[in-house]
Amino acid sequence: MDVLSETESKHIKKEVGKFNPGDTVKVHIKIKEGDKERMQVFEGVVIQRRGKGTGETFTVRKTSAGVGVERIFPVHSPYVSRITVVKKGKVRRAKLFYLRKLKGKAAKIEEEKVKETKEEKKE
Repeated sequence: MDVLSETESKHIKKEVGKFNPGDTVKVHIKIKEGDKERMQVFEGVVIQRRGKGTGETFTVRKTSAGVGVERIFPVHSPYVSRITVVKKGKVRRAKLFYLRKLKGKAAKIEEEKVKETKEEKKE
């Protein structure tokens, strides 16, 4: 292992939730205001994931008051406390930039059907 990857491995989070483009996620962010710290939730659709290692980022898009808002979050940032998947999206590509042009119902992503196991059916 070279020095760069050794140093980088110390800062990588172990428990990052599994999510893909098309998923609707809630990103809990720590925000410092003066000497106080609070949590803020940003909920939207993941339109891309890029990079690897400590430089890995993902972009989340939501519509707020009729205006599209996108934020780019580093996956391994200490300010991102947790990422929760609200629903899995059924998409056929990795980058969903076409959502920027769509409005209303057309911008909706179909929800992926979760396959049940035999044990879950019994309960």
